[in-house]
Amino acid sequence: MAFTKKTVRDIDVDGKKVLMRVDFNVPLKDGVVTDNTRIRAAIPTIQYLKEHNAGIILMSHLGRPKGDGPEPALTLKPAAEKLAELTGYDVKFVADTYGDEAAEACAAVKPGDILVLENVRFLKAEKKNDPEVAKKFASYADIFVLDAFGTAHRAQGSVVGAAEYIPAVAGFLLEKEVDTLTGIFADPERPFVAVVGGSKVSSKIGVLENLIESANTLIIGGGMAYTFFLAKGYSVGKSLQEPDWIERAGEMLKKAEEKGCQILLPIDNIVADHFGEDAEGVVVASDAIPDDMMGMDIGPETEKLYCDAVKGAKTVFWNGPMGVFEIEQFAHGTQAVAEAIADSDCTSIIGGGDSVAAINKFGLASKMSWISTGGGASMELVEGKALPGVEALLDA
Repeated sequence: MAFTKKTVRDIDVDGKKVLMRVDFNVPLKDGVVTDNTRIRAAIPTIQYLKEHNAGIILMSHLGRPKGDGPEPALTLKPAAEKLAELTGYDVKFVADTYGDEAAEACAAVKPGDILVLENVRFLKAEKKNDPEVAKKFASYADIFVLDAFGTAHRAQGSVVGAAEYIPAVAGFLLEKEVDTLTGIFADPERPFVAVVGGSKVSSKIGVLENLIESANTLIIGGGMAYTFFLAKGYSVGKSLQEPDWIERAGEMLKKAEEKGCQILLPIDNIVADHFGEDAEGVVVASDAIPDDMMGMDIGPETEKLYCDAVKGAKTVFWNGPMGVFEIEQFAHGTQAVAEAIADSDCTSIIGGGDSVAAINKFGLASKMSWISTGGGASMELVEGKALPGVEALLDA
């Protein structure tokens, strides 16, 4: 499916200043970047702009600052240093975003320069898309480029604000993310198998309903499976459950049957009497979960069922773990499904969030066709929603 907005290829950047919203929301430990995936994802657009003689001003958020001013633990300086290390470019950093120091640094940017501004969320008004924030950002540059897919679903100052005042186009990452995630629904190679896990049905209702319309097989795992069990009349003991969503889960099972979408639910589960590193798991059938136990992972028979379904697929979309994969003894189901996807000949699209964390944990990233950098943005796109950041860009 062709991207419908202009990209950096469609606009003359020669000699221009470009303000680029990137997603450098990276994990830090003792002031050092521990995972540079998101920084590397932005490099192709940065290289293109530099090679085409643009002055580049980068901005991003990092973490969840209070918004009342600088917080040293959440500075973007380590991200700027990591970018310099990865590219070999001279990357300048200014410990300011909205004040005179930032304005002066932006004014001094020459073609080929790269400047990183401080964390945009050190000011509360950024998240509210305050007009003054938008005008400030627009004053720094001639062109705005959005390449932060992970924040494209947020109508915030650094995402959509500048687009109201200066020409706005997409970077290569944003273009690829939107094309890939919309393309699998427009015309997937079949069989198309979707794997959806995670804790709650309520948080992924739109995703599930859209997948029922398009997937040949929909595999359900994680905590959300227990609400589907309740809809089938099973007892789930102390497992995670959403009583208010039982009826909706039942409706989805019925709708899937009508649409010819096969829904696979766990046939056995690993359960424990409490949640914790020291919990001991036992295998039980899905219709025989004891009242004093809670589901922690899919069981071995379910692993085989799910892996067989994945192995026969031509396209796989995966979002959400099969169990509590952060705890070693309950990670096996998630790992088995991840390895089955990695080992198959399918086009595999990993939809952000915990799925990416799992893929990285098991060392399988290089075996996946596409790993999305956006969690919430990926899900909203899969639901069929318009992303405010994309909507604000110039039409192609």
